[in-house]
Amino acid sequence: MAKRSEPSPGWPRPSQVFDVYSVSACVNDDFADYVNYWQHNCWWFFDCPELIQSVALENSIDLQGTKLFYYEAHELEFADGVWRPFSPGPFWNLRTHVVPPTQKQLEGFDVVTFWVENSPAPENSPLSGNGLANEMQTNAHCLFDTFDEAYTALNTGKFDGCDWFPEVSHGRAPGALRIIAVYSVDWPSSNCTSA
Repeated sequence: MAKRSEPSPGWPRPSQVFDVYSVSACVNDDFADYVNYWQHNCWWFFDCPELIQSVALENSIDLQGTKLFYYEAHELEFADGVWRPFSPGPFWNLRTHVVPPTQKQLEGFDVVTFWVENSPAPENSPLSGNGLANEMQTNAHCLFDTFDEAYTALNTGKFDGCDWFPEVSHGRAPGALRIIAVYSVDWPSSNCTSA
């Protein structure tokens, strides 16, 4: 995904946070409202950077100032106090042919909410979207430095009650939470095509 890592104006940035590399776009914007172009895969991301560049070129979207990220999700999600497997579900019939980058820089780990059962679309990153980075130690990119920090925070209830839409959830847990590794990558020169 290509994102603008500067947080939205008015976001109360914690003192340790320089920019935001969150997976969701609630504080740092994706390069565009890309869903309507239907070039994303079943996880609501892109298989390779060239597809992003193609969408941008065909739709006059300026990628200047964006950063490119590669994501890897932990195989289990946390829901109702237990860890369970997940999938994009049978309703998301979009093929995935991810081309892993040859070089990537681990920036940290985000915890991301997914409201609908087996939804592939990331909704919210509570560290930034709910301001939990003001209560927990994060790095300069508003991410946990290690997987263990994210895992422990979930298991010890640090994300309990972080409702993004409290008027809808009425105090219930914010759907499933997934730990996602966030890597920064350079824009490559290799090519891929949509299948």
